[in-house]
Amino acid sequence: MQCHLTEFEWLMQSGCVLGEDTYTTFEEILCLAQENNVDLILLGGDLFHDSKPTPRCIHDCMSLIRKYCMGDRPVAVEFLSDQAKNFKHCTHPVVNYEDPNLNVSMPIFSIHGNHDDPSYRQISSLDLISASGLVNYFGKWTDLTQVEISPLLMRKGATRLALYGLSHLKDERLARLFMDYKVTMLRPREEQEDWFNVFVLHQNRVDHGPKTYIAEDMLPDFLDFVIWGHEHECRILPEKSDRRRFFVCQPGSSVATSLCEGEAVKKHVAILHLYKREFQVYPIALKTVRPFVFDSLVLADCTIDFTTEKPSEEVQKYVSEHLETLIQRAAEQISGHKRQPQKPLIRLRVEYMEEKQMFNAVRFGLQYTDKVANPSDIVLFRKQRITGKMTTGGNFDKEALEALFNMEGRQGITGNRVEMIVERYFAEVATDKHLQVLSVKGLVEAASRFVDKDDRDALACVIDHQINKTVSHLLSRNLTEDEIDEEIERFRQERLAKAEEEAVDARKMLAHPSRQNPSGKLKPNSSVFDSDSDVDNELNLYGTTRGGRSRGQAKGSRARGGRGSRSRGATPSRGRGRSKAAVQTSISDVFSQKQDKGSSRASSSRRRTVVTFDDDSDD
Repeated sequence: MQCHLTEFEWLMQSGCVLGEDTYTTFEEILCLAQENNVDLILLGGDLFHDSKPTPRCIHDCMSLIRKYCMGDRPVAVEFLSDQAKNFKHCTHPVVNYEDPNLNVSMPIFSIHGNHDDPSYRQISSLDLISASGLVNYFGKWTDLTQVEISPLLMRKGATRLALYGLSHLKDERLARLFMDYKVTMLRPREEQEDWFNVFVLHQNRVDHGPKTYIAEDMLPDFLDFVIWGHEHECRILPEKSDRRRFFVCQPGSSVATSLCEGEAVKKHVAILHLYKREFQVYPIALKTVRPFVFDSLVLADCTIDFTTEKPSEEVQKYVSEHLETLIQRAAEQISGHKRQPQKPLIRLRVEYMEEKQMFNAVRFGLQYTDKVANPSDIVLFRKQRITGKMTTGGNFDKEALEALFNMEGRQGITGNRVEMIVERYFAEVATDKHLQVLSVKGLVEAASRFVDKDDRDALACVIDHQINKTVSHLLSRNLTEDEIDEEIERFRQERLAKAEEEAVDARKMLAHPSRQNPSGKLKPNSSVFDSDSDVDNELNLYGTTRGGRSRGQAKGSRARGGRGSRSRGATPSRGRGRSKAAVQTSISDVFSQKQDKGSSRASSSRRRTVVTFDDDSDD
C-alpha cells in the first residue's frame, strides 16, 4: 500500500507576486502522486490558509483535484470499518471511491487544521469539498468534553491499515483532555497485532509553554506511525520517539506561509510504503517551490564602524553586501523546473543594540524590487537581548520578556496572552531565577484575571495570599532560626510538584465572592476556602480539589488580606524556636535576594491515554 503524505496550505494572495505559488505547487504534488501510482493521498490539515477562502481559491482547488483524482483506475484499497461512524459529520457519510455516483481513481483523506477549522455549527471550505465528493474528510470532533477516536480500517492484500485522525483542537483543551484521561482511541476487535496503526493530528509539537503543545508521551504506545501536521518546518524523515515506540513524520508546509527560519528548510512530500507491519518512507523534494533564504545578523559581531556621525549608513552598506550573498544562495535553489518562480524570498533578521543603528527597511527594500519577491520586508530589525541585563527593579530581565512578546515565526502562538508570557518567562528565560514564596501558577492566574476581567487588585491579593500560606506553613513547623530558609526551599519544591493545585488555589481565592467588595480586596475574616463556595462546582471539573479546599490546605484556614497575618488553626509560634515576626523578616530577606540557590523545575504530571477495546477482544 502506498500513501502520499503532505500538508498543504492554500494561500489567498490575489494580486501579489506570490499569488500563483500555491496553485503551482499543489498541482506538482498531485502529479507526483499520479506518477507514482499511490493508493491514496493523506493531508495533515490546513488545505486552505483561511477558514473562508475566496471562491477563486475553492474553484481552482476543486478543479485540480477533479483533474488528477477522478478517473477509471480502480482503487485497490478495501474499506472495512463503519463508514457511517467514520464520516458521521459529513453530509454524505461514505468513502468517496465506493460512492456509486462518483468515479474516483486516487482518493484524498484529510483532517482539518487550525487555519481551515470550521466555527461551531458553521460550514467550512473542507465541508464544501467533502460534500462534492472530492475529499474524504475525517477526524472532525465537536464534543469538547470527551474525545473517542474510531479508526478508518483499510486492507490491501496482506496489509491492514488502521488510520486514526484528529482534526485540530485548541492545544490547551486537548492537553487537558489527555491529562484527564478523556481521550480514547478504539482498536480493531480482531487480530490487533496485525494492524499497522497510523495517527494523523494537527497540533503544536514544539513546546511553547505549559499545556500549549501535545507531548509525544501523551499518545498511546500501540501506535506505529504518527503524521504530525501544523508545524511548518519540514522534517520528513521518520524520527523515533524518545518515549514511545512509534515513529514521527512531520511533512511541514509545502509552501512558505511566513518569512521565518523554519519555513526556509527545503520542502518535501513523501511516499509511505506499507507491507504488513513494515514501512519505508521515500521523501521527494518539491521542484516548483519558490527559493527562500533566511539568515540573521548580530550587529555587535559585525565589523562595522559605529563611531561615525551616521552609523545607520554604515549598517545599511554592510546589510547590502550581505544581501547580495543571500541572493546568490537563493539562486542555488533553482531546480530547473519550468514552472518554478525565479524571484526568491529573502529574509534577513538584524539584531541591533541602539536605535541609531536602524534605517528605513521599506525604503531600503525598493532597490531590490527586480531581484526578490518580497522587497518591502527583506530586513527585519530586532533589538538584541543582552544576557544578564537586569532592570533596577530587581531580579528581572526586561528585554527577555520583551523578546517573548516579539516572538517571530513561532507557530501556534496566537495573541501572545500575558499569562502564557509569564509562564514561558520563568520556564524558558529565567531558568536560573526562582520565586521562593510566590508561585508562577498563582501569578499566571492573577495576570489572567487582570487582563480578562480588569481586576486591578488581583496581583496584590495573590501575593498576600501566598505569603500568608508560606507563613502559616512555617508556623506549623517546629523550626529553629537556621532551619527556616531550608524549609522555605523545601516548601517551594513541594508546591512546584503540585503546580495545578497551586493554580486552582489561586483561582478559587480570586473568584470567591468574599473578594468582591468596594475596595476590591479581601474582606477581613472572610473565608477563602468555604466548602459551599460557588466556584467549587467549576473547579472540581479539574479533579484537583477536595471538599472545597486545595489539597494540603488545613481545614478552616483563612486569608487575612494583610501581609503576615496568621491562619486560623495554626499553632502559635510561642515555644517554636522562632517568632512570627522573625519568620516574616526571613521572607523579606528572600525577596531581597537577587538569585536563588540551586535550580529546579516543576515536575510534569504523568500523562497517559486510555486505550479501549471491544468487548470481544482477548485483551
